[in-house]
Amino acid sequence: MRLLKKRICIIGSGVAGLHLAYALRNDFDITVIERQSPDQIRRGRIMSTQVHFGPTRNRETRFNVPKWGEQPLIESIHITIGNQKLFVGKLKEPASSVDQRLYYSYSINDLIEKGVSFRLEKVDRKSVEVLINEFDLVIDCTGKNGPLLPFSIEEDLSPFKTPQRKCIVGYFKGIKANTPLLGVGVTVLPELGEVFEIPAVTEHGPATIIFIMAIPNSDLDVFKGIKSADEFTLKMRSTAKQFFSEIYNRIDEKNFSLCDENSFLQTALTPIIRKPYLMVKNKLVVGCGDSVFLNDPITGQGCNLSSYCAEQLYETLMEYKNSNWDVEIGESYWNRTKQYVKEVTEWTNAMTKPLPEHIVQLLFQGQQDQVKANEIAEWFANPTKAYEAFTSTKFIV
Repeated sequence: MRLLKKRICIIGSGVAGLHLAYALRNDFDITVIERQSPDQIRRGRIMSTQVHFGPTRNRETRFNVPKWGEQPLIESIHITIGNQKLFVGKLKEPASSVDQRLYYSYSINDLIEKGVSFRLEKVDRKSVEVLINEFDLVIDCTGKNGPLLPFSIEEDLSPFKTPQRKCIVGYFKGIKANTPLLGVGVTVLPELGEVFEIPAVTEHGPATIIFIMAIPNSDLDVFKGIKSADEFTLKMRSTAKQFFSEIYNRIDEKNFSLCDENSFLQTALTPIIRKPYLMVKNKLVVGCGDSVFLNDPITGQGCNLSSYCAEQLYETLMEYKNSNWDVEIGESYWNRTKQYVKEVTEWTNAMTKPLPEHIVQLLFQGQQDQVKANEIAEWFANPTKAYEAFTSTKFIV
């Protein structure tokens, strides 16, 4: 007698939800619930930035997430402090960045073609209980707007009560690429914040993401009240001229513009880490991605941590595929992810504060030593290495 496949409901179709759908679809009956249609996502507002580093791209290959064909891959990390460019560190494996509107909408349509069920509806705390009764497992992948259920907060990993940065993002045409290796530019502006430059693929072709992370109420926090694309573009040009001249010098004045009217964003979030499981009416519910593991975007780990945790949840559910899914399964999933979540979170939280002296020393070593520069670049692909560097005492006098 053939057993019926267990029914899993994934709420949300960001990186966590999509990677889970691809990973689980052959072994379970998967339904994804999303409040926007693929076309609404594709034509809507940008949601954030994203760089998929080597380990995430390997997971995408493992679970047969669609490839993006020919695209310029990100090979390096460019580190600047103030107006002093220190080094270009080479990544061991290339990274990629695809406009999430394109990535999400294309992936949803691909999953539908592959037999995954999609339901277009908005889920709230009341309606989620109906879903818990309907499915064998509900996975909350609602992202930064979640969670739908009161997953308990891990206080030791959630020290902040307010946002540590204002996030100001625009996808632009008309910026020449940084050289010699196409890469992510990371500029630290002491007492002001950080600026990230990310080469990306969009529906309109190649673009450059400028991502300002301003310390609230600092001189870099100058985008308040800006509502239109034209206003945003003008303010970005003047801000670049004042604070990050290296990028400004690569702007082609005639062609500098946002990719489209919806390709800019301002937001702020308070990082919170939650225990990613609970029991509701004697049934297990789990969370994955930003809904439970919400980090500050300062280290670019959001989509990469979401993908990592999706894989760990997949491994857990496959290990206990024929078992009763109860609180022990939730504990197993949390035990698989806890150490890595801790490392990513503590490194990310440390980056929101002034850089420790031994880290500044390491960065200046990278200026003289290409091997060291490459090791520092690899922090973004392998946050465990960053965590070890930031918590190391061997450089501290």
